[in-house]
Amino acid sequence: MKQDLSKKLFAEAQTLVPGGVNSPVRAFRGVGGEPFFAQRGKGSRIWDVDGNEYIDYVCSWGPLILGHAPAAVVKGVAKAARDGLSFGIPNPHEVRLAKLVREAFPSIQKLRVVSSGTEAVMSAIRLARGFTGRSMIVKFEGCYHGHGDSMLVKAGSGALTFGQPDSGGVPAELAKLTLTVPFNNRVALEHMISIHRDAIAAVIVEPIPANAGLYLPKPGFLEFLRKTTAAQGIVLIFDEVITGFRVARGGVQELCGVRPDLTCLGKIIGGGLPVGAFGGHAHIMDQLAPLGPVYQAGTLSGNPVAMAAGVVTLETLLYGDPGLYKKLNDLTAELALGIAAAAKESGVPLAQNRIGSIFCNFFCDGPVTDYASAKRSDTKRFAKFFHAMLERGVYLAPSQFEVGFVSTAHTAADVEQTIRAAKEAFREL
Repeated sequence: MKQDLSKKLFAEAQTLVPGGVNSPVRAFRGVGGEPFFAQRGKGSRIWDVDGNEYIDYVCSWGPLILGHAPAAVVKGVAKAARDGLSFGIPNPHEVRLAKLVREAFPSIQKLRVVSSGTEAVMSAIRLARGFTGRSMIVKFEGCYHGHGDSMLVKAGSGALTFGQPDSGGVPAELAKLTLTVPFNNRVALEHMISIHRDAIAAVIVEPIPANAGLYLPKPGFLEFLRKTTAAQGIVLIFDEVITGFRVARGGVQELCGVRPDLTCLGKIIGGGLPVGAFGGHAHIMDQLAPLGPVYQAGTLSGNPVAMAAGVVTLETLLYGDPGLYKKLNDLTAELALGIAAAAKESGVPLAQNRIGSIFCNFFCDGPVTDYASAKRSDTKRFAKFFHAMLERGVYLAPSQFEVGFVSTAHTAADVEQTIRAAKEAFREL
């Protein structure tokens, strides 16, 4: 596989962009080697600048649930672009998108559109603090909520200690306002709340964590979060940037029946363009300017081209093929089971988690239920597997602690080809 032009571009990019990339995971530091540069995508496939073709299970990190360049979305974007790229004033697409989101998520009575998932989380956190008059935030180990200062915090010397910065540039004073507990651990959360109940503004969680690999909430855990936070007047925030419209039309909330106070969305609602949103109960959302004292703004929020892409995507998911999600889930199950069987056949330890059209293969024994168990994975073995698959034309996320996605454009033939490649790759390990 030749990557001459990709190598040339990466060398040049490193002189212009920190690390040669505009988002760290793209640098392939988790697997070694150098990234390829994408030229185009169509359906389930992408082609790099050297002409190499790959089955893509990254799907732009989740947004492309309809695959690359779906005709309806491209048509909608082209029409919107012809009418104007940006206005900085309201446009009809914003209203339509809001209606579609509210239809899928009953917990969202009002929402505010932004330009990324990170921005949605930052805004939701500020809103929760403004609404409650409290300062502290509780998050869970292994849950990633974007790169806002309040969220780049890990646990210190145990679940009940104050957080410490997990990134340069995050003031220790701010990090102390973020408390971290293990996911799926009821006792730790109850203890934390008992100590700081009058200071905690919000508990934020990925209801199905998908940023430290993928692991699932234990039965009753999300219901416990809802009951516990409600009893203390704490705002419960579901970060469904990844899971929203991905695991079901109404995200995890549809699957578990738990309704948070605020929800953060992104990825799919932009149809491949940069879009995020946060929303929830009207009496909380109305604390935002211009109605309330909590300020949030964005010049390009509700950009008409991005809104048009999101509208077409959500209309397809809500009003298109009624069997769409079942087909997606079945195909993902076929893929995951095939990879697991290939690993077993070769004697390679593999723990696998899957929900809807999201999957993750951990190179370790035993179940993975939280961040601590995910970290048992053999990252070196994963890196070898990643490159072996890439050589065979299958692009997986370049990190053990990222997940894979299946789109409606993927086919049974894609899955068969991927499983064959996995069998060969596992034999190399």
